[in-house]
Amino acid sequence: MDKLIIEGGQPLTGDVTISGAKNATLPMLAATLLTDERCVIRNVPRVTDVMTMLKILRMLDVKASLEHHEVIVEAGRSKKHVAPYRLVSTMRASVCVLGPLLAKTGKARVSLPGGCVIGPRPIDLHLKGLAALGAKLSMEHGDVIAEAKRLKGARIYLGGAFGSSVLATVNVMMAATLAEGQTIIENAACEPEVVDLANCLVKMGAKIRGQKTHVIEVEGVKRLQGVDYTVIPDRIEAGTLMIAAAMTGGDVTLQHTRYEDLGAVIDRLTAAGVGVEERNGSVRVRGTRTIRSVDATTLPYPGFPTDLQAQMMALMTVSDGLSVITEKVYPERFMHIAELNRMGAAIMLEGASAIIKGVPRLSGAPVMASDLRASAALVLAGLVAKKRTDISRVYHLDRGYERLEEKLERLGVRIRREREE
Repeated sequence: MDKLIIEGGQPLTGDVTISGAKNATLPMLAATLLTDERCVIRNVPRVTDVMTMLKILRMLDVKASLEHHEVIVEAGRSKKHVAPYRLVSTMRASVCVLGPLLAKTGKARVSLPGGCVIGPRPIDLHLKGLAALGAKLSMEHGDVIAEAKRLKGARIYLGGAFGSSVLATVNVMMAATLAEGQTIIENAACEPEVVDLANCLVKMGAKIRGQKTHVIEVEGVKRLQGVDYTVIPDRIEAGTLMIAAAMTGGDVTLQHTRYEDLGAVIDRLTAAGVGVEERNGSVRVRGTRTIRSVDATTLPYPGFPTDLQAQMMALMTVSDGLSVITEKVYPERFMHIAELNRMGAAIMLEGASAIIKGVPRLSGAPVMASDLRASAALVLAGLVAKKRTDISRVYHLDRGYERLEEKLERLGVRIRREREE
C-alpha cells in the first residue's frame, strides 16, 4: 500500500486542470451495455473505480479498452448477465449494471455492492424501481437476481429516507430506455452527473425529458445506437481543490470547471471570505488571511454535496470561530473526525452534526484514510499543518482522484507518495 507525505505551510498558486467526473463516467460505462454498437466515452478519469468498472464489463464479455482518457466499448450481442462478488463488492456504483443488463438481456445477477465504509447504503430504491417496471426479483447467496421478458413503463416514486438517490435514479432511467411505454420517475435525483448520463442516453437514441428536474420522463424505444460522448468535469475534484486554495491562502485557477455546478460550494466559500470568480470556463479561487466560520448542511443537489462535507470540515478546523456541519445524506459519514482531531482540530460530534471550533493551526501527524472523501480531507489538513503529515491507505484516494498529489505538487505543495513499510 502507498502513503502520502506532506510538508505543510505552502500556499497553492497556479493553474490546474480538472479531470472528468467519476460519478458520471461509471453509469455511462454501464449504459454502453444497452447497445450492440461501438461506444466512445471521452474525458474519462484514470481512477481505480473506473478500472473496476472496466473489469466488470470485460467479465460480461464486453470489449473495453482505455487509452489516455478515452474508453472504447463494444458490448456486441453478449448474453452474459452475471456481475461477480469479487469486483462488485469493492465499488458501490457497480450496481449500475443491474438495470442495463436486465433491459438488454432479460435477466441479471449482480452481487450486492460495496465501497467506502460511510454507513449503510441499501439498494432498496433500485429494486423498487425495477420491480415497478415488471422485473421479478429475488436474493440468493448475496446476489440480486432479476428477470423480465420485457420491461414495461410505470410511474415510480423514488423517495428515500434521506431524499433522492443518484444511483437508483440512473439505474431505473437506464432500464426504462428499453422498456415498453412511458416511465415517469418522481423524486428523481437531478445532480449534474444524472443530467450528463441522460444527455448521453439521448444521443444514443433514448427519449428522455425532465432530466434537470425531480420528475424524469422516459419513453421506451426498441434499440439504442452507439455514441461518441465527452464526460463533464468533476465538480467534487473541483470543490476539493477550491477548498485547498482557500485553506492555504492561495490563488488558484481551475481550468475545465463548470461554475454552474458548484453553486452551494461557492456560496459557502464566499461566506467564509474566500474570493471565487468565474472566468470563461475556468474558476479562480483566492484565499483570505482569516477564514470566517460558516455552517453547512449536506443535501441532494443543488444543496451542498455530501462528497465535500469532509473537505469543508477540514476548512472549518482553521476558521475563526464556531461552525456546525450537518450531514443529511449519509448521517454516519464522520469517520474523518477522529483523524482530524489527531492533527489538533477541535471537533465534537452531536448526532448528525459536527461542531467545529477553529484553531490557529493544525499539527502534522500520522493519520489513516477511512474512505474516499475522508482521505481528501486529510490531505487538505496536511496542507496547512505544521511539520509533516503521513497519510496511510491512500488507495481510497485513488478511487476518485486522478494523480491528486501531482496536481498539488504543480501548485507548490511539498508532497510525495511512498510505499508503506
